[in-house]
Amino acid sequence: MKALALHGGIVAALFLLQFVLPDYHHANMARIMVYALLAIGYNVLYGYTGLMSLGHAMFFAAGAYGAGIAVYWFGIAPLSAFFIGCAAGFFVSLLAGLILLRTSGVAFLIVSLMLAQAAYLSALYFNTITLGDQGMVLSNIAPLKFPGLALQLSDPAVKYNCAWAVFTITLFASYWLVRSPIGRVLIAIRENEPRTRMLGYNTYLYRYLAMVFSGTVAGVAGSLYCLLFSYAGASFASLQYSTYPLLWTLLGGAGTIAGPLIGTALMFYLVDISSGFTSSYLIVVGLTLVVLTLWFPKGIAGTLRQRFAEWLP
Repeated sequence: MKALALHGGIVAALFLLQFVLPDYHHANMARIMVYALLAIGYNVLYGYTGLMSLGHAMFFAAGAYGAGIAVYWFGIAPLSAFFIGCAAGFFVSLLAGLILLRTSGVAFLIVSLMLAQAAYLSALYFNTITLGDQGMVLSNIAPLKFPGLALQLSDPAVKYNCAWAVFTITLFASYWLVRSPIGRVLIAIRENEPRTRMLGYNTYLYRYLAMVFSGTVAGVAGSLYCLLFSYAGASFASLQYSTYPLLWTLLGGAGTIAGPLIGTALMFYLVDISSGFTSSYLIVVGLTLVVLTLWFPKGIAGTLRQRFAEWLP
């Protein structure tokens, strides 16, 4: 109950923040919540199952392009486009999982990177559809329509609350998964897969479930980002968007529910603030990350759990 109350308090605080934040930070928090979705999906695969991937940009881009193409080329309504993007992330993760899970360890890392690079080059090659590096700027997004209500996604309040709603659903879906019997098996696979297999569990099936869940959540993040910020480009499939969720998860605490959000927010503002003082902001970011890693070797939430609150999931 303490864990449930804590995470309920986090989403309640995020909802209330929109009423006190200035415009600049209001927009930043909407973006952070969308990015945190990508980190939450990655955390299930790496933090709880022990599979380190460098290919999550592929799923993020699949979701973004699924929604972006639906709106840009076909004029589909945003809600339908959102689900098309989610479905794109789901189907790409289904296919990628069949290839990736034939490997493990370092080989899994390398093959995931290769698949993501293939997706990136495909986005560049089919530039008549994807518009390549230039990307698709969605200036024709229709209002989000409900009975008797039409909401413009360009409205900051609508943007924030859409990001908050999807983030909340995904956070508690992740919470339910890792606290369920399936989540316990995933943790057992992370700790000792041969022993888990010896106990009679089909470890391939559980790893595949984790892969699909993780890739689908990344697709949800890409789809939501595209619609809320009106852009989808080939850069979403680049290595940068594969290393981001790894960094956010490690910084916040791999294998914790709140860690991805903490890591995403901290890294976002670390880059944002340091870049305002110097063009060599990456040096500042790198030094800060080294210090944080030394003081919080298991990430911020992971170290706090180890030292003060063992009940944290």
